[in-house]
Amino acid sequence: MPLLLAAVILVGALCLLDLVLTFGVIRRLREHTAHLEKLLKGAPPDDPAQMLGERVGEFAATTTDGEPVSRDLLSGETVVAFFSPTCAPCREKAPGFAAQVHSRGLDRQQVMAVVAGEDGDDGTEMARMLAPAARVVMDRGEQPVADAFKVSAFPSFCLVDAEGVVRAVGSDLERLLVAAEA
Repeated sequence: MPLLLAAVILVGALCLLDLVLTFGVIRRLREHTAHLEKLLKGAPPDDPAQMLGERVGEFAATTTDGEPVSRDLLSGETVVAFFSPTCAPCREKAPGFAAQVHSRGLDRQQVMAVVAGEDGDDGTEMARMLAPAARVVMDRGEQPVADAFKVSAFPSFCLVDAEGVVRAVGSDLERLLVAAEA
């Protein structure tokens, strides 16, 4: 009889421990689900304004047209967009970005699109689509341009003034431009 009682108590304790662990797993899954939904909708990262009001770091790159670009060569207000060829929201937003740039009458010299990715990613098609609307930089390997802007999520959009200071930042170009006009 005491052995049976000990077995029942042990099974009950194991069931209680299992229940507590299951509730912990469910709570973590809910947090992860919410975070993934934000990312899939192209929502900004948890701290999208990390560069807001800061001067962009030093960088030097060459556009697909062979034109050098750097922080010091940005003149006037410049819209800088960051895309990745492996990012589904980027592939969705890139054509809209090009259309918005044209519809707002922005000069191609005031718009820079950065296609970031690993050396194996082929962003050629995305770069070709963005080229009529913006100066395009293929940011490969160590990604000096994305690092200079502290970009941690794609797509990201920045509005940089003539001094290289980020005036607006976000994951939605329309909201960024409206906020910049206000």
